Amino acid sequence: MQQHRIEQVHACLEATSTYGEAVAEFLVEQGHTVSIVNPARIKEFAVSELSRSKTDKADAQLIVRFLMALRPEPWQPPAPEIKQLQLLLRRVEALQQMIVQERNRLETITTALRESIQLHIDYLQQDVERIKQQIQDHFDQYPELKQRRELLVSIPGIGEQTAATLLAEIVHWRVFDSPRQLAAYAGLTPRERSSGSSVRGKSGLSRVGNRRLRKALYMPAMAARRCNPLIVPLCERLLKKGKAKKQVIGAVMRKLLHLVYGVLKSGRPFDPNFLATTP
Repeated sequence: MQQHRIEQVHACLEATSTYGEAVAEFLVEQGHTVSIVNPARIKEFAVSELSRSKTDKADAQLIVRFLMALRPEPWQPPAPEIKQLQLLLRRVEALQQMIVQERNRLETITTALRESIQLHIDYLQQDVERIKQQIQDHFDQYPELKQRRELLVSIPGIGEQTAATLLAEIVHWRVFDSPRQLAAYAGLTPRERSSGSSVRGKSGLSRVGNRRLRKALYMPAMAARRCNPLIVPLCERLLKKGKAKKQVIGAVMRKLLHLVYGVLKSGRPFDPNFLATTP
């Protein structure tokens, strides 16, 4: 950039889990603007251009045209305490996936290897518990982060593990102007399929958003159907309208995220009388 006398750039990267974040953080530290974009957006942009070439050079040029045409919003790196929380939680997720794989092997393995696999499962479970304790200690080190977790836990249906994941994945909740924007970020807004007056496809969730957020909200949604005073009547209304179970669960996940936004913005624990009037 120095040889071209360029002092500042707006870089655009496709979201690739954690692989591109180090580059993005470096560029931001140097005073540059960075956008990290869902690859699906760039893919659809390529379709709109009828792009046929698929090479590294062609892809780079495509991303430049996407950046110049749409000017995606700047990316903000997470605070250090949020970054560390993400790493801890994703390590737990990876270990739990390994445990599932090893348990599946137990069903088909020979007796000679059963003990080895069981020992590995026991070790992985111990590691999960150790890192979960690290997560607890991490919250104790950051009182403000711990306070936000307590706000989320006050919502019936949300436990400490879910609250930690929500805080790690939402990252900058203040950048969302409304709970609907937050729901869209999670891919929990409805997607309608219709054309003219005769074509009516089944509506569903957009699923274009943070997959970890959606996954984290599924089991809490199942619990909230039974214990959350704002969600129980919502489920009853939707079921009376003939909505399918999947649609109801999606609506509950979206409502939970609205409640999450409400308690974080207000700084007050869950109160059904107060939050029932929030947008």
